[in-house]
Formats: sequence, structure tokens, C-alpha cells
Amino acid sequence: MLSRLRQPLIAALGVTFGIGTFIVLVSFMTGLNGLLDGLILNRTPHVHIYKELKPTKRQALENLFPGELNIIHSIKPKNEPVRIAGALQIIDDLKEREDVRGVTPQVDAQVFYVSGNTAMGGVASGVIVENELSLFHLEDYIIEGNAMDLVRFNNSIIIGAEIAKTLLLEVGDRINIRSSTGAEFALRIVGFYQSGLAEIDKIQSYVTLRTAQVMMGEGSNYITDINVKLYDIADAPPLAKVINSHYNLTATDIQTANSQFEAGTTIRNLITYAVSITLLIVAGFGIYNILNMLIYEKMNDIAILKAVGYTGRDVNLIFISQALIIGFVGGISGLLIGYFLSAFIDRIPFEIDALPTIKTYPVNFDPNFYIIGFSFAMISTFLAGFLPSRKAKDVDPVEIIRGQ
Repeated sequence: MLSRLRQPLIAALGVTFGIGTFIVLVSFMTGLNGLLDGLILNRTPHVHIYKELKPTKRQALENLFPGELNIIHSIKPKNEPVRIAGALQIIDDLKEREDVRGVTPQVDAQVFYVSGNTAMGGVASGVIVENELSLFHLEDYIIEGNAMDLVRFNNSIIIGAEIAKTLLLEVGDRINIRSSTGAEFALRIVGFYQSGLAEIDKIQSYVTLRTAQVMMGEGSNYITDINVKLYDIADAPPLAKVINSHYNLTATDIQTANSQFEAGTTIRNLITYAVSITLLIVAGFGIYNILNMLIYEKMNDIAILKAVGYTGRDVNLIFISQALIIGFVGGISGLLIGYFLSAFIDRIPFEIDALPTIKTYPVNFDPNFYIIGFSFAMISTFLAGFLPSRKAKDVDPVEIIRGQ
């Protein structure tokens, strides 16, 4: 190898750039996919429990005249409260489950944001701030202010960035909130919220759970929604079925609520790994070709080795050892190059208005990528050395020397 360093060096460089490119590509693409997934999944409960307004399956007239043809015109829906009956007991029951990471209540109030003569419709979500921070990463979407200020200051609110932009509001200003009951409240703005989805930022705001209950004129047991986070997202569909059947409520799991998004994520990941594996395979064929040519050029040396007593197995081991050395050196170099390039990309500024909390390009430094890359380098170079060395093993030294 040292006497003719050029060819082993080229083979090692092939491994280096193949593994390095694999690390950079898969780290960047999975990091980007994780960013896109996080925009939706971080703010979405694994199971969302609420009381859905449904038409009455059997009208009162049908109970009065059963079995007859009853024609009813202009049926009005029954005026039922959207509160969840026994919500506190349901929350306690869910917290006892081993697969549940956290449960938090919520009150969604339909409101109007009033500033001067301008009013905008929206939704004020009453939440337990500590739960929103730990379970749904609320702080990642606060572009100005502090989420805990909702707890520190009474009658406060965090409004969507698009609402503030439209109504010309700043942190510290007061905004009038008119609830669906007709009551109006003056709340102090302590922060701006931006999810990256403009349609949400035009309507969404956050207040404490108690503030929302007061706005609706209800007591402390008034809850319209229950959000559940699990340790394993795959447990969401069966848990939703259990809740639907046991509590006579509507429970929507995250897979059902975001089925199209899940399909897009799967396709993006499939493309990422397909391209990455293709890079590794191409690099493996390059290594094989280089080592194959190297063996053909060293036929004379192989003949001399066998003439002085080396067995075919000894020759085989020599070339496999050479291939593994190339794989080890090239693999380590590829990992280092991939890591430093990924770290460089991770520091490149990436600022857009839709994602104000993202400052640099997203990169995923998952150790499994490095383990896969190095393992492939060793396996591919072993095969690239083993297959050609089988020919060298069967070389007849008499034929080679006679030909010379």
C-alpha cells in the first residue's frame, strides 16, 4: 500500500466523500423534516377530547308516534352546552394511565378583538401555562414577551402576531375582548404568538384557564377541551377509541387529525433515505472497481508470494486487510468531514418571517447516522476486497511467471 500510495489513497477518498456526503445529506434532510413536523406536531395533542355537537338521531315526534311516517320541517339543533361534564374526573383517570405523559384542560372561547372601531373574530384559548410549556413547547412560538407573564399579571393575554399587525398593537398595550356572551374585558398584552401558519396567527390568542372561564361567565369546573400527550404517539388511536366508548365524548387522535401531513412526512423521509442509500451504494461500487484493478495490477506480486510459500488463504487475507484499512481510514475521515460540514450548515443564518424562532438551518446530529455510515464503510470495503481477492487466491504462479 505504501509503495503505491496513489491507488489506496483514491480508494480511501472514495469512501471519505461517500460517507461524508451521506452524513451531510441525511442530517440536513431529517433536520428539515423534523422542523416541518414540529410546526404541526409540537402544538397538536396526541388525543384531543371535546364534546361534538351532533344532530339528534331520534326526534321527539318519532317517540310520540313510533312506526309511522313523520315529516318534520325546519328542525333546529338542540341548544346543548359545549362543556365536558365530569372533565376533572376524566383528567384524573387519564393521568393514572402509564402510557400518558401529560393531560391538560383547555377552554376555547369565541371572541372579538376590539381596538378602536376595528373588531376581528378569533379564538382565545384558556390554558394552564405551565402545562403548555412542558407539553406543547409554547415558548418556541412566542416572538416577543414571556409566556409566564400570563401567570404573573392578572387579566393578561398573548395574541397572534397577525392580530397585532392588523390592529397596530404592541406589548404592553390593552385590548378589549368581547366574548360570545356579550361581555367585554380589557386585557393587557404581554406577548405575541406566531406559529408560522398565517391563518392561525390571525385568530389565535392565549389567556389563563381562569381568565377564559370568567370571560365565558362560568365557574372553575367549566372545560371545553382536554388535550393528552403520550409517550408513544402510536398509542393515540387505541386510546381515542377507549375514550369514545367509555365517556361518550369525541376523541380525535393525531394520526386521524393530520392524516395528509403524515403522508407527506412519510414520503419526504422515504426520498431522503433512498437518495442517501444510493450514495452509499455508488461509493461502494467505486471502491470495488479500484480494489479490483489494484489486484489485477499486482498479479506479478501475488505470483511471487505464492511461489515463496504463501497460500491462497494468506493472499486473501492480505487484500481483505488492505480493504479494511482503506475502509477504516476513509470511514473515519468521512465521519469527520460530514460532522464539520453539518456543523457549518447548522450555523448558517436562516431567517424568514413565517418562522421567527428559527435562526439557523436545521440539522439533525443523530449518532445513529454516524454508526450507519461507518458500518457501511467497513462492510462495503470488506466486500470490495473479498470478491476480487478470491481471484487472487486462485492465481497459478507458474502461469504468471511463464507469461513474463
